[in-house]
Amino acid sequence: MFSKDLGVDLGTIYTRLADSGQVILEEPTIVAIEVAEQKMVAVGVEARDMVGRVPDTIEVARPLKNGVIADYEVTQTLLSYLLRRVSGAMRFIRPRVMISVPYGVTSVERRAVYEAVMEAGSHEAHLIQQPLAAALGIDLPIGSPSGNMVICLGGGCTEAAVLAMYGIVSADTLRAGGLDLDEAIVTYVRRKYGVIIGQVTAEQLKIKIGAAVPQDNEQSMEVQGQDQVTGLPRPVTLSTGEIVEALQDPLKQMVESCRKVLEKTPPELVSDIIDRGVAICGGGALLRGVDKLLTKSLGVPAYLVDNPLTCVVEGAAKGLGMYNVLRRSLPQV
Repeated sequence: MFSKDLGVDLGTIYTRLADSGQVILEEPTIVAIEVAEQKMVAVGVEARDMVGRVPDTIEVARPLKNGVIADYEVTQTLLSYLLRRVSGAMRFIRPRVMISVPYGVTSVERRAVYEAVMEAGSHEAHLIQQPLAAALGIDLPIGSPSGNMVICLGGGCTEAAVLAMYGIVSADTLRAGGLDLDEAIVTYVRRKYGVIIGQVTAEQLKIKIGAAVPQDNEQSMEVQGQDQVTGLPRPVTLSTGEIVEALQDPLKQMVESCRKVLEKTPPELVSDIIDRGVAICGGGALLRGVDKLLTKSLGVPAYLVDNPLTCVVEGAAKGLGMYNVLRRSLPQV
């Protein structure tokens, strides 16, 4: 009667919680741990600010890798902390939770997510595939027998799915995402300039001047790195064109994954998708020109949704109210 219904998007980069379709909490999925005592010293934003800036006695870790749990205990502690923040100290109000998982995860990976959220303090937990949650969050008409396609460009994985009748008809998950784009920038700068930059700096370059296709207005940005030979600090200036060049290989893999899904889709549904277009969501959707790249590569119009960052968690929260309708499509634990 008093129970809260929460949607949870457990992402590689961010974890978001929603109540009644409203996002109530968003924290980076990152924790700082004291190595000797294995004690958590910081979570979320506070831990993210420590990346690459702490002594050996503290380890800053992402408990999720490629969208799935890599460190069970840390994930469970992180979820406990976040659920406590939204539920308050009144432990008898244990929330009902619907939590998103990537499409195609193994039964072991599903079980790990389910147990982590139950141990964290929820009294009932259900899993929902990210593309299905995203489709609900952007109000696609997936209850009809017509085709809708969603592409989720996440931090740890890229998912593409065609949905109809509240279920996934065909889908594919590539275990590469935004973090791989950052890694591609780090590699490019090291090869071209002999300068080593960190993942945080690479992410800033991607956000501020990055693009998926060449842009008319070239921007540039100076960053500080470490000379590979001397080990001393050295500034380098990069342009939008260089970032576009650096990102080509991982973007090609992502496009290929999306193309595979269309190839596996029945022709009747493909014709619906051509009429309706492809919805792009996730943090990677904010990369400039990614809609143009997908439109050109897939031959189907692709568009950025209104709420690319929050549609998965909003859809997960909405999914609890539609549990009886969705039940047959949800992953079993």
